[in-house]
Amino acid sequence: MIKQDLIQRVVERTGLPRTKAESAVDAIFEAMKKALGGSDRIELRGFGVFTVKPRKTGVGRNPRTGTEVTITPGKAVRFKPGKDLQALG
Repeated sequence: MIKQDLIQRVVERTGLPRTKAESAVDAIFEAMKKALGGSDRIELRGFGVFTVKPRKTGVGRNPRTGTEVTITPGKAVRFKPGKDLQALG
């Protein structure tokens, strides 16, 4: 599913015009990006939890040359599905 599919589902379920549905989806994504950018936790009951976890320094390999490459520390977004979502799969 891509963003346009989500917008189409919002249009079908709410009857909103496509431009307003697109604005609503964009607003949700922007709010999520801002929260995760600030290392906040996003909890959507019945769906799951998005958290930002630190990623440690590591050593990887360039697949073409085989040379070792240092992977810098950073942050990664993690998702833990809720009970309702786990029951589906």
